[in-house]
Amino acid sequence: METSEVVTKTKWSIDPAHSEIGFKVKHLMFSNVKGRFKDVDASIHTTGDDFSSAEIDVRIKTASVDAEQFKEISFTDSKVVATDQAGHFTLSGDLTMKGIKRRIDLNVEFGALIKDPWGAEKALFNITGKINRKDWELNYNAVLEAGGVLISEDVWINCEVQLIKKA
Repeated sequence: METSEVVTKTKWSIDPAHSEIGFKVKHLMFSNVKGRFKDVDASIHTTGDDFSSAEIDVRIKTASVDAEQFKEISFTDSKVVATDQAGHFTLSGDLTMKGIKRRIDLNVEFGALIKDPWGAEKALFNITGKINRKDWELNYNAVLEAGGVLISEDVWINCEVQLIKKA
């Protein structure tokens, strides 16, 4: 007699009050200009509490940073791979902006699985990475009188995310 194993899918959502999806770029070749997306929706499913099995679909409304023509940024088709350092992972997925899809890798630091004071089960993550904005045809720039450019091509991604386990 064969026994079949029941696979339990767990649904997670982003806690908007305790999460930040942000980025920064160099301005005038020295200082950083930071941005934050305030309207983010995510559909995240794992097998139990195993985030290496995560199926991730994140949708960011660009109106929160005043982008009008292309109303959404998405990150989908993800793969999570453990690194040599405990609690650290590489998250690969397709980032789509302006209708252009490119595969990117992000660094993930897993904080903990915890219960907050109100009994909600949460997973804590810090996600970082770097992309080149020109890969998505975000080309605006200006040459400075003293040399260099107004805005760097590199965009640093920094996300502090609390996920809430759904019943």
